[in-house]
Amino acid sequence: MRDIHHFIDGASFTGASGRFGDVMNPNSGEVQARVQLASASEMDRAVQAARNAFEGWSSTNPQRRARVMFEFKRLVESNMDDLAEMLSAEHGKVIADSKGDIQRGLEVIEFACGIPHALKGEYTWGAGPGIDVYSMRQPLGVVAGITPFNFPAMIPMWMFGVAIAVGNTFILKPSERDPSVPVRLGELMMEAGAPAGVLNVVHGDKAAVDAILTHPLIHAVSFVGSSDIAHYVYQTGAANHKRVQAMGGAKNHGIVLPDADMDQVIKDLSGAAYGSAGERCMALPVVVPVGPKTADELRERMVAEIPTMRVGVSTDAGAHYGPVVTAQHKARVEGWIEKGVQEGAELVVDGRNFSLQGHENGYFIGPSLFDHVTPEMESYKEEIFGPVLQIVRAASFEEALSLPSKHQYGNGVAIFTQNGRAARDFAARVNVGMVGINVPIPVPVAYHTFGGWKRSAFGDTNQHGMEGVRFWTKTKTVTARWPDSALEHADSSFVIPTMA
Repeated sequence: MRDIHHFIDGASFTGASGRFGDVMNPNSGEVQARVQLASASEMDRAVQAARNAFEGWSSTNPQRRARVMFEFKRLVESNMDDLAEMLSAEHGKVIADSKGDIQRGLEVIEFACGIPHALKGEYTWGAGPGIDVYSMRQPLGVVAGITPFNFPAMIPMWMFGVAIAVGNTFILKPSERDPSVPVRLGELMMEAGAPAGVLNVVHGDKAAVDAILTHPLIHAVSFVGSSDIAHYVYQTGAANHKRVQAMGGAKNHGIVLPDADMDQVIKDLSGAAYGSAGERCMALPVVVPVGPKTADELRERMVAEIPTMRVGVSTDAGAHYGPVVTAQHKARVEGWIEKGVQEGAELVVDGRNFSLQGHENGYFIGPSLFDHVTPEMESYKEEIFGPVLQIVRAASFEEALSLPSKHQYGNGVAIFTQNGRAARDFAARVNVGMVGINVPIPVPVAYHTFGGWKRSAFGDTNQHGMEGVRFWTKTKTVTARWPDSALEHADSSFVIPTMA
């Protein structure tokens, strides 16, 4: 049995907690490794290593820190195939999806390579008599990220890329379900030239999370996961005087207007709803056709499209998607399908009891399609996080607009139309944080920012881009005056302006 250890102070570290979690192979249902689960004392060891590294790293000039990010990017690219295979073996997503996972993380690393420019402050000359005002951005110190299983490369790089580039040192607590890629990223960061202790990877469960949220030397925490846990992380971290951004769940809608290019809609829906087995917070699990003719055509076309989709093991180059991550998650998704049936939705295509020959114990679920789903149903209100697409019919544009706007989640939404005015109106009015216009998965590019609204995000700062720079730094504003009595008049002493 292979054991997966922590990565602390630039080296593999074997903890003493005595607790382990199983790392499964989703394709076969077998245990492939054990991962150590940290105690508070092991988390403290990582924090101390990060604190020891902070002074030297934060005082390294931004250009030299950027060179480390450039080299890290090169190393990840040169190890892309191995990283993708490692990721797929533990997560279950197909190799192409795994490479996409890594590449989207690298795009934030590319942004971090430009950190000397992004860190520049503001300057005002002559704000008062002989007075100049300028600002500078300084790192916070030891910071942390808590990341989910569904993107074990991308989301860690979203967090630590910017955080480290601005001068912080970092504790990463990845998902214990697929922990190998985060450890390898830590090793590659050291190979790239980052000093020991700049990036530490500590595995664990709730005990490790609570150790992060309560440790007095950790100054900021970024989290991605379910909404209930995101709310807990935000409340607990804030109560312990930490800066917190906590991204939660989603129920993204795709609005299809009657003038939409239906060929493109079906192609986009099949990838956005079923790709990566639906285990994406930016998946598109709800489609809202406007008008009965649009709805009937969309349903007919999706019923014909689903049999063309291939479900296979993660190494199958022809597969559209692979298994879900664990047996427990498979049971949860199938439970939501049954819940939808009980609530009265029409199960048009049932993906339960899907079996892949030779991999009968794998965690596979076939594509499922519901029609006549209504906003009152719990299966509509909650995130299923599996290969399930729900059709919610709308009679008008206004009704379609109201569905994502009123939903408890506000992560992403898409509209499919050839009408620019309708799309512009929708984008301006919809109560959702990220909008796609004929783009089914509207994840912004790395130099913009990622973040939802409502129960999809807690905190007021988005991830990556300049929002990320602001989250991982604090602003210091300096008001400077250099008086010279020989040059100044007697009445030129500095005074605070008053209303009088």
